[in-house]
Amino acid sequence: MTDSVYVGNAGKDAALDRGWLLGHFKDASDPRHSEDVEIKWGVHPRGDERAHWVTGEDRTALQVLISGRFRVDFPGRSVVLAKQGDYVVWGRGVDHSWYAEEESVVLTVRWPSVPGYAVVDRDGPGAGGRP
Repeated sequence: MTDSVYVGNAGKDAALDRGWLLGHFKDASDPRHSEDVEIKWGVHPRGDERAHWVTGEDRTALQVLISGRFRVDFPGRSVVLAKQGDYVVWGRGVDHSWYAEEESVVLTVRWPSVPGYAVVDRDGPGAGGRP
């Protein structure tokens, strides 16, 4: 590895920051630091669901199904990602939540990378959310 190249494994690296591989929350000296975009490798067991709805979102997001069956809920509408490669995009200000109908792997890209919504629950600050 040089100072500007990082080689890793999404499955292993995802465990370090609750799935998030790239974004503002990485150290500024890390090639995975970005204030432009965030990328997450989300591995979800069947029945996994977001603890709380995301409201007041300041980013645009793209979610791509790698495997499984994954539902993304919006006010008045749900989208089911059922085939590898199915994806959904939503813009700033769109409230959302999600539910893993089957064990699923989902790639999420959000932009820009800014501090935002993080789930805080009984397991501690940021548990289940993102950095």
